[in-house]
Amino acid sequence: MLNKMLKMRTIKYVLVSIFSCALLVGCGGKEEKKKEGFSYEKKTSEPKKEVEEDISNVVISGNDMMKFDKAEIRVKAGKKVKLTLRHIGKLDKKIMGHNFVLLNKGVDLVAFGNKSATAHDTEFIPADAKNDIIAHTKLIGGGETTSIEFEAPEPGEYEFLCSFPGHYGMMKGKFIVE
Repeated sequence: MLNKMLKMRTIKYVLVSIFSCALLVGCGGKEEKKKEGFSYEKKTSEPKKEVEEDISNVVISGNDMMKFDKAEIRVKAGKKVKLTLRHIGKLDKKIMGHNFVLLNKGVDLVAFGNKSATAHDTEFIPADAKNDIIAHTKLIGGGETTSIEFEAPEPGEYEFLCSFPGHYGMMKGKFIVE
């Protein structure tokens, strides 16, 4: 019996050794040959930098406490704006959904917020409010992210909000175009 156990143990160690060696040989030790003129390093070219400088990247987060992390956003007039909305909470969009809505000048934030509360089928963006809005994201829930791109409007002060029912009272801010 003891002899049989020793044979089994020896076989187990041999198999583990063979598997380990195969794993080590398969995972590394080889040098990659680079093609002449090819580099694995990321290079940026000047034209791409110019394009990036013409884009204002804005990231804003909303949470389960009905708060944006920014009450003011500043961008340059005439530049493209890439706005990313992150929902850093955990609740589903049916319970605690967030969006970002940038209103045109002169649009009453409270009136828009009240009107949007009944627009459930269009993610709380009223169908008849297209002239009231410069840009908006889709509605997202906890852990989700969405982005939009739009041209910055003429210089001035605009308002933004989350149009999910009842959120505009706390989730709002100034969008300042310089």
